[in-house]
Amino acid sequence: MAQTDDGLGGGGGDNPLNLPNDVQIFGKFDPHIRKANAIVNGFIITDTDVDQRLNLVLAANNQQVSPQEKDQLRLQVLRNLIDETLEIQEAKANDVSVPQGDIDQTFARVSSQFKQSPDQFAAYLRAKGSSPQSIKRQIEGELAWQRVLGRKVEPFVNVGDDEVKGVIARLKASKGTKEFHVGEIFLSSTPATDAQVHANADRVFDQLKKGGSFVAYARQYSEASTAAVGGDLGWVRAEQLPGAIAQVLPEMQPGQVTPPIQVPGGYSIIALSDQRQVLTADPRDAVLSLRQVTVTFPKGTTQQTASPRVAAFAEATQKMAGCGAVKDVAAKFNAEVVTNDDIKVRDLPLPLQQQMLSMSVGQSTSPFGSVEEGVRVLVLCGRDDPEQTNGPSFDQVYNQMEEQRVNQRARRYLRDLRRDAVIEYR
Repeated sequence: MAQTDDGLGGGGGDNPLNLPNDVQIFGKFDPHIRKANAIVNGFIITDTDVDQRLNLVLAANNQQVSPQEKDQLRLQVLRNLIDETLEIQEAKANDVSVPQGDIDQTFARVSSQFKQSPDQFAAYLRAKGSSPQSIKRQIEGELAWQRVLGRKVEPFVNVGDDEVKGVIARLKASKGTKEFHVGEIFLSSTPATDAQVHANADRVFDQLKKGGSFVAYARQYSEASTAAVGGDLGWVRAEQLPGAIAQVLPEMQPGQVTPPIQVPGGYSIIALSDQRQVLTADPRDAVLSLRQVTVTFPKGTTQQTASPRVAAFAEATQKMAGCGAVKDVAAKFNAEVVTNDDIKVRDLPLPLQQQMLSMSVGQSTSPFGSVEEGVRVLVLCGRDDPEQTNGPSFDQVYNQMEEQRVNQRARRYLRDLRRDAVIEYR
């Protein structure tokens, strides 16, 4: 999570640089005069590098942005490329290498997330104005930085057994209270950059409201070490987070994303994907045996034309005498039947979760879907309820605390690399 920054310089008080309140600017400042090219400790970042990474961001979010937003995205992409270059350079300076095989393996895994082979994904990237080399460079930066932290930071992060036992004791004392599965996009700021960073965070939030992928934006923008996993903080309790976030979380619903929240050291955008109660069996962890029955319609069928058949389908499935009757009902409507015996309630869309929790074996949901993609019902054929949880193990708590401390030191480490870097803009 966010960590208090050390500020911009020596001295005390609110203005350590002793800047005058009435600043006179000589000449006209236009940030767009600078070209995107940058030379970072001798390594050249070209316009093409920036364009390809920018197009990767736009493709991941599959949405149009205004020219002004694109300019801002471009500046952020350049900053990300500078950080990425510094991380790779620091790895090389410490004789940390990333084998090409590891990069290719990660690239293949990313390709599979798009349901494509590596060759298909490479062609897709080129069609979007990006390239496989661009994303492989990003992968190299992430892997290199993880290995640098593993060598130079993690061995010096200490978590005491008493600290872990204290957390476990507090967990047991808070049994029944809520914990949250949270994602975070963290942008660091200093007093000098606060307004700029806040404005940039607002633009990211606007894109998320328009349907942008939180995971994609976290990977590109977040300055926390969790950026490599799409900003995923895992399961946390509100009191583990900065106060401003802790106040907001209990009021959120799964699927919601907050506007930028000011925290020590910068701004955080928080996404809540799920919530549960501490050390309490969650009904949504029940494992279901389901049959999905789908009625399809010829292309061009209107809602009005489909309505009578949908109504008859709904009536038939509601009166259905358990899962044994599914095939007979499906046959009457020429419907497709798919069986899945390993679905958790929490993995279903929220409206279906609410229905499923109140259903008995043999009952079906209300019809859902669309005329274009098919109208469906889910029939509950079995349910294995979750056992009472004993909470996280000692090792799980230890690892989470260690990760948080590594995250804090990693941001300081990268900040120092930026301060010492020689960066020329051309």
